[in-house]
Amino acid sequence: MDSIISISALSKTYASGFSALKGVDLDIRRGEIFALLGPNGAGKTTLISVVCGLVNASAGTVRVDGHDIVRDYRAARALIGLVPQELTTDAFETVWNTVSFSRGLFGKPPDPAYLEQLLKDLSLWAKRDAKLMMLSGGMKRRVLIAKALSHEPRILFLDEPTAGVDVELRRDMWQLVRRLRDSGVTVILTTHYIEEAEEMADRIGVIAKGALILVEDKAALMKKLGGKQLTLQLAAPIEEIPSALARYGLALGKGGGTLVYRYEAETEDNAIADLLQDLAAAGIAFADLHTTQRSLEEIFVSLVSEREPAGEGAR
Repeated sequence: MDSIISISALSKTYASGFSALKGVDLDIRRGEIFALLGPNGAGKTTLISVVCGLVNASAGTVRVDGHDIVRDYRAARALIGLVPQELTTDAFETVWNTVSFSRGLFGKPPDPAYLEQLLKDLSLWAKRDAKLMMLSGGMKRRVLIAKALSHEPRILFLDEPTAGVDVELRRDMWQLVRRLRDSGVTVILTTHYIEEAEEMADRIGVIAKGALILVEDKAALMKKLGGKQLTLQLAAPIEEIPSALARYGLALGKGGGTLVYRYEAETEDNAIADLLQDLAAAGIAFADLHTTQRSLEEIFVSLVSEREPAGEGAR
């Protein structure tokens, strides 16, 4: 799959000497949902702002569908829709006029039918004549999404789009994101709701203190780093683990009624079969067993804590 955004050796250092981005290399594939994860101050918003032309990079290049964002800014920016974190809208304007004006800013001819469907998709149609100052925070967030999509961009950036919004908006927005991806729109999102990235993303990038520390297909990441745990409910409690089972690194639960075996997701099935055979040979019977796997959130926390580079946080 070809890349629609190519970022090479991208750095941003402010006049104060603060380094917000440190040599970021990243290719975003056309038509994918890419989740950028990182703690507060990791550099997520700075990276998005550079790609969208809101912040000038100190070094490096960014190309959007072949267009350099500095030399060919208008062509690059016309391909991008941005939903920022902040609720920045003209309080005295109506929903319809706000979205129509945003479309016109990109030189798009009027298309009332498209905007009507867009507002209906975001449950805004009934509010089309309402002034923004009269809307709830969740409705204002919907308007920001409608503005970002008003000029029919091929790339959509969602910067913490569901932070502090209601469950209904979150559901509506993810349904819309899926439809956009199915139509060929590339979606890049940052989020603190890691379960959303786990559900929605095709690929995941992890950024910490301005440096990109990992980019991986979600399925491969979960397979590679999603350690599993096998819990055996014993038929009768034991006081200690037999030495013959030492190689498995088992943990004995409180009261001696359970055994826990931790292993990597890629561990061969025969390793578990060997364990069960050795348990039987040691005279240990079990009444039940179940497995669990590390969540994406647990993987993310471990990556950041183990691999976070030295330096100050980024915005």
